Amino acid sequence: MKTKKILLGALAIATALTGGILYAADHIDSPNVTNQPNDITDLYVFRGENSNNLVFVGNTQGLMSPGNTATAKFDENTVIEFNIDNNNDKVEDLVIQCKYDAASNSIKVYGPVVPSETGTRSKLEGSVTASVAVTAYGAAAPVTATSVNGIKVFAGPRDDPFFFDLTQFKKIIAGTATGFLPAGTANDTFAGTNVMTVAVEVPKSLLGGSGTVNVWLETKKKI
Repeated sequence: MKTKKILLGALAIATALTGGILYAADHIDSPNVTNQPNDITDLYVFRGENSNNLVFVGNTQGLMSPGNTATAKFDENTVIEFNIDNNNDKVEDLVIQCKYDAASNSIKVYGPVVPSETGTRSKLEGSVTASVAVTAYGAAAPVTATSVNGIKVFAGPRDDPFFFDLTQFKKIIAGTATGFLPAGTANDTFAGTNVMTVAVEVPKSLLGGSGTVNVWLETKKKI
């Protein structure tokens, strides 16, 4: 399957394989992706509870109300792709690709694997390395799966973890406020809203390198 990058910008961060949590956020960055399943909201990368693992979390479809979340689905024509650069040349050395399979209502994971194409085009690489059923909204417990090579996966709706006072931000931009409100008084614009989440926990031994890795998240759509 050939795919092409959606023109909505990738989120990128750099993290040490031994470090703590790092994240990047970007909700509805253009009108073309408003209410679209390929809109990226957040990227998180952090060391797992098992310190030998690294966790990659990609969130899409931001600002969903509880009512809309019940019917929200991943897009079977969109690949959610974590790009990993482990030699600091700003080109992906490995990719972790996550694709929704509507027939089984599951997310299938490919990689981490060396991509045959880099940049704006890519294709599903190799075979499926892990798969998990999508957790239903309101489920009593999340559905997770672990592959034979130690890759752990979750996919489904979750409360948006990002905190931001958009109202105050707009006042700052307009020049009617000089800064953000102190902790405890700020308003979380994203409170009560949900996102669609894919989380992939990977043994560091599968990632190559031993120092800092650059990570960026893309959604790429079939053409």
